[in-house]
Amino acid sequence: MTRFVALLRAVNVGGTGKLAMADLARFCEEAGLEEVRTYIASGNVVFSSDKSAAEVKLALEERLLSHFGKRVGVVVRDAAEMAEVLARNPFPDHPASRVIAIFLDEATHPDMLSRVSGLADEEIRLGRREIYVRYLIAGMGQSKLRIPAAANGTARNMNTVAKLAAMATE
Repeated sequence: MTRFVALLRAVNVGGTGKLAMADLARFCEEAGLEEVRTYIASGNVVFSSDKSAAEVKLALEERLLSHFGKRVGVVVRDAAEMAEVLARNPFPDHPASRVIAIFLDEATHPDMLSRVSGLADEEIRLGRREIYVRYLIAGMGQSKLRIPAAANGTARNMNTVAKLAAMATE
């Protein structure tokens, strides 16, 4: 069995809609996932499965589509990948609450940053399937930063990444 982390896009914090974490846990169990644990109410869930990451993603997206009546993006990483995202943080000396990883389904490439707009005091670095952003003065809530390549991704700050990585190895 593999330990996975699933990250839902824009649940309870964006335009998708409200989802109780108890419902998310139930959807996971209905999909055959085991040892299901949610973390905070922004669509984070850790579980075990014999299925592949792609199979888990599809199963969760189908259940969420049925629940919401519209597509909800789901990004899946195994425990080792979550630990790697944390370890590869290019801004380890900055407060974890001011550094995010934007999780993508596809591998990153330098062209992804060619259409970035609104860059002020932020710094951006590419990971393997993540875009890291460090916010300084304005913070994420005040930032005008737009990263078109991240439109289908979902962001978590490094505090959340650290907690999910730890939960995935428990």
